[in-house]
Amino acid sequence: MKHIYTSIDIGSDTIKIVVCELFQNKLNLLSASSFKSKGIKKGLITDIDEASISVRQAFNEVEQTLGIKINKVVASVPSYLAEYSFVKNEIDLEHEDGDGITREDIQNVLNVNIDLGPSKEIVTVLPIDFKVDDEEFIKDPIGMTGKKLGSRSIVITTPKKNIISVVSLLENIGIDVLDISLNNIGDLYAFKTRDMEKRLGVIINIGAETTSVSLYNKNVIIKSSLINMGGKNIDNDISYMYKVDANTANELKHKFALGHKRNANVADTYEVETTLGDVIKINQFEISEVVSSRIEEILNLAKKEINNLTSKKIDYIIVTGGTSNMVDIEYIASDILGKDVSLGNIKLLGLRNNKYSACIGNVVYYISKMKLKGQNLTMVDENNQIKLATAKRNANDVSNATMLGRLYDYFFKD
Repeated sequence: MKHIYTSIDIGSDTIKIVVCELFQNKLNLLSASSFKSKGIKKGLITDIDEASISVRQAFNEVEQTLGIKINKVVASVPSYLAEYSFVKNEIDLEHEDGDGITREDIQNVLNVNIDLGPSKEIVTVLPIDFKVDDEEFIKDPIGMTGKKLGSRSIVITTPKKNIISVVSLLENIGIDVLDISLNNIGDLYAFKTRDMEKRLGVIINIGAETTSVSLYNKNVIIKSSLINMGGKNIDNDISYMYKVDANTANELKHKFALGHKRNANVADTYEVETTLGDVIKINQFEISEVVSSRIEEILNLAKKEINNLTSKKIDYIIVTGGTSNMVDIEYIASDILGKDVSLGNIKLLGLRNNKYSACIGNVVYYISKMKLKGQNLTMVDENNQIKLATAKRNANDVSNATMLGRLYDYFFKD
């Protein structure tokens, strides 16, 4: 059996879906889709009918590429009002003498009890480390022997409505949600490295309508906050300044404007038609000033949120999300956030776009979670795997980017 995984991120602007195959400890991209979303506001579903149509169309796009039906996913749920609780737990090990700790023991010690109240639900439990008898700070205690197994973990909860809205939406169109996650968990798993294991850092994801600022300690998320501003604010600025419609503004942002005006050219112009019917020429320097002004505001707000989240020195800052793909945005990021900032760098060939960071990362997170539990699952059954293999053999264009990809295998090494 092949191991194939699908992840979905239902965003305010676009619905992102990725389908990946894990082969020889490496992740290969099979297909990806980014479809315009409707009925979704700031990550929350506001119109179930419109949202259902958008999500179904996004799946249709992927399914047509692959030639199979997708019916199982890991889904991202809104992080609005998410809470992160540090929890310790300990269990007695009732093993025969000499028998080592099992995956079942790991699951039992991570099965923590906390008072959720009627309106909260657990999204996931992220282990920090384990303790066997008096030996502490163990990353993987499998096979060790002892009388007691302890754990330190972060329990992430959100309002039930955040989870129910997404799960109900997907189930209504025939999609089974095998697991849920948050985008800021996915962002970490998309970018984390060994160098980050002992460091305190931040990931800023500039989405369409909101910007998330998430704090991580030793590769575990511990706090986050949301800013009600994102890429659409840039579109609105362009639209207002030049009297163009929203689609034209978005096109100007992605195809012509720069994230920082230092390399913008006054002589470089782009001709567009306004909503009044006039044809105007926009020079690159002026529009880049408009764009960089809003990016500067967003990143300054993010900087304030970082200071609210922690008073400790930050070792790294990563900026991701669709806006981070803009040319020269790294200059304004370093101006505001300092020398320790970097842009996200998706390592999956054929998908070099940071708007997919959470979606890809949640696949990596799910695989890592299943490995910790000792479970060996796939989201595509054997019949569909045979269809998929046949479609790949019959493909004429073997260079098609939707059938390529490779993620560094660090996450899956023993």
